[in-house]
Amino acid sequence: MPPPDPSSSPGPALIIRQEERADAATDLERSVELLRGVATGTIAEPRVVRVYTPVPTVALSRRESRLPGFETARRAALERGFTPVVRPTGGRAVAYDETCIVFDVISREQDGAIDQARFFRDIGEALAAALRGLGVDARVGDVPGEYCPGEFSINARGAVKLIGTSQRAMRGARLLSGMLPLAGVARFVEVLVAVNAALELEWDPQTFGTLASEGGDVARTTAENAVIRALAG
Repeated sequence: MPPPDPSSSPGPALIIRQEERADAATDLERSVELLRGVATGTIAEPRVVRVYTPVPTVALSRRESRLPGFETARRAALERGFTPVVRPTGGRAVAYDETCIVFDVISREQDGAIDQARFFRDIGEALAAALRGLGVDARVGDVPGEYCPGEFSINARGAVKLIGTSQRAMRGARLLSGMLPLAGVARFVEVLVAVNAALELEWDPQTFGTLASEGGDVARTTAENAVIRALAG
């Protein structure tokens, strides 16, 4: 992994704006490398925030990789121009591409384990507040029928999902990853319909939302800065 390129910012968080484009598997491996770095103290800062622009990816969970339809789901993703990978965190299938912001936040555990639900909730509330600052009616909570369902999803108007998050922990640190789609909906819906059908998992395509679809007509840099501020704590 190349050395991080941190931007200057106040506070204890190390901010990494990843400029280079990597393949899907390498991007996910970097998340785990950062988690290990914080857990072992190789990275001195108690919190790391990383944001990057991904290649077209369908990230599936290890649980999904064990389902009978997994190979069919992989082929469906490839046929639609997305690289299928098994991600290190939990959840269900997520699709993203260069029109999305993918982020990691890694926090060192202090005086015992971080409470998983509280970590999810606190990050979710911070992200929702950041999106409200961009003019979106953002709230924390799942939308019935959403992709990769989760109690601490960030939705718009209680109707569409904007951000989903998933976690992985190891002794000494915890990683939370997620993504914010900025532009279109159709390409993501198409691939998720095919992938979830192969896995025999239900979801409602009407619940997929993006920043643009909610009137958040902002530059990528503006959205990225809002996400970083929310995650830096």
